[in-house]
Amino acid sequence: MRSTKDELADLNQYIAQMGGLAEEQLTNAIHSIERRDISLAEQTIRDDTLIDRLERRIEAHAIAIVEKFDPKGDDLRNVISAIKTSTDLERIGDLSKNIAKRSLVLSSQSPMPVTRNLVRMGLQTLGQLTEVLNAHSAREADRALLVWKKDAELDEIYNSLFRELVTYMMEDQRTISLATHLLFIAKNFERIGDHATNVAEIVFYLVNGHHLDDRRPKNDVTSLTAIKIGKPGTSHTQIAEDYEPVTDDDDRQDEDSSGRDRPSKLKSTSES
Repeated sequence: MRSTKDELADLNQYIAQMGGLAEEQLTNAIHSIERRDISLAEQTIRDDTLIDRLERRIEAHAIAIVEKFDPKGDDLRNVISAIKTSTDLERIGDLSKNIAKRSLVLSSQSPMPVTRNLVRMGLQTLGQLTEVLNAHSAREADRALLVWKKDAELDEIYNSLFRELVTYMMEDQRTISLATHLLFIAKNFERIGDHATNVAEIVFYLVNGHHLDDRRPKNDVTSLTAIKIGKPGTSHTQIAEDYEPVTDDDDRQDEDSSGRDRPSKLKSTSES
């Protein structure tokens, strides 16, 4: 007769397996960009189904534990945390697949110098994911908290890449198509960082029994940036005054309570 402890151990093993797959998918997506490797990109796209299957298995196993054992306290927290973690890992798999799809387009065109910076962002994102998965396996809340605090660094890298790519597009309209794909890839890396931060919060909750009280550090200002076309070879951006850092909820859409877009108060800056 298997106990709650045995079933939870299996559940945690599935999470570790899913985390390893998500880490491998992201690694392959980065390498497919760096090496312009079409076969690796195609493999990454195909392998996304492995993560999807594991998510369904974790969900089914978690439900079975609840039905059979009616867990309380720490055991129930383990079950809830496993479901939430699997959701974030599944999204990381989807985003890695999207990166691999766009790398197929990149491999057919002449590379842009900014691609090297994009790969560096990807590697930093991968480091964040690896660290939070290790924290999850070891149940180390302090280690997870370090990942949580570093999310703002990824946002800063994304802001820099955003401005750099916009500059390329404004100076040479022939780069617009390729630069747009690079922008989407950078955003996917930034979103993977957000999901790694979600997992860090789950680890904190799992270990301490309560949620983090602090507001998540976010420095992504690109959703508050408007682009104006000026003279050839120049670009102008507008940044919202007195903005608040973007939260995870803001990623969906900036709306007021009525569902309408919120007006922004903008001030203009220019970049040559």
